[in-house]
Amino acid sequence: MKQRLALLLAAVLAFATLTAQAAPQRVVALGGPLTEIVYALGAGNRLIGVDQSSTYPEAAKALPKVGYYRAFSLEGVAALKPDLILASDQAGPPQALEQLRRLGLRVIVLPSAPTLDALEQRMHGVAAALGLRNDGRAMVAELRKQVDALAAKQLGPTRALLLINRSGNPEGAGTDTSADAMLKLAGYRNVLAKQKGYKPLSLEGIAALKPELIITSTASIAASGGIDALLAKPGIATTPAAQARRVIVMDDLLLLGYGPRLPQALRELKAAPAAVASR
Repeated sequence: MKQRLALLLAAVLAFATLTAQAAPQRVVALGGPLTEIVYALGAGNRLIGVDQSSTYPEAAKALPKVGYYRAFSLEGVAALKPDLILASDQAGPPQALEQLRRLGLRVIVLPSAPTLDALEQRMHGVAAALGLRNDGRAMVAELRKQVDALAAKQLGPTRALLLINRSGNPEGAGTDTSADAMLKLAGYRNVLAKQKGYKPLSLEGIAALKPELIITSTASIAASGGIDALLAKPGIATTPAAQARRVIVMDDLLLLGYGPRLPQALRELKAAPAAVASR
């Protein structure tokens, strides 16, 4: 009897070990950049749910949504029965993440800071959690190679304004934002460098800033009624950027996500001014 019990216990432990080592196959991602990394690693077929900020690639839009990552639905995530939850450190509320752990679910929290180091940690972290460490190392090496090459191509000291329109009123991006980090990495001077965070801007205030380049997102252009309507607004219309139609419009997640498409974002930021100016 004792021998049979010992064999049974050994079998249970062996099964538990195999289960613990098995690569997760039912993954929920809370944060658009994390979703992008999963797809970039070729593991998009393991995703069973994502948050509303996961708008890229197109396949992600068809997945079940669990709310916005900063206020995700605990019940929505649990109902999907995931074996792994990848969460931005901005996902929450924190009590909801803790509750998922108490339910016995595996939660991996990854840094969201808009820096190259943090992006590399996100890539390594997602790859390790998925059992794809070597693919993660290769992805990080390629990212660093491309970003270094792009950073070597310096632009002139163009005065740039990164404008976001989420609610009908334009907001400008100051320091301590992913937008400011992107401007610096691309080699632009942020005209709102003395401001911290996102703040509403009056049209008169935009005119006073005299940006030579306006960078904005596709959602912001839609909220503004189109690019012509944006450039025609009083205050904006008098800026050097509007008068020369020096405007860069990029997908929101590409521009602000600081994800695996960072090299693509930098190429578009660096190439667009010349193309626009030549119109």
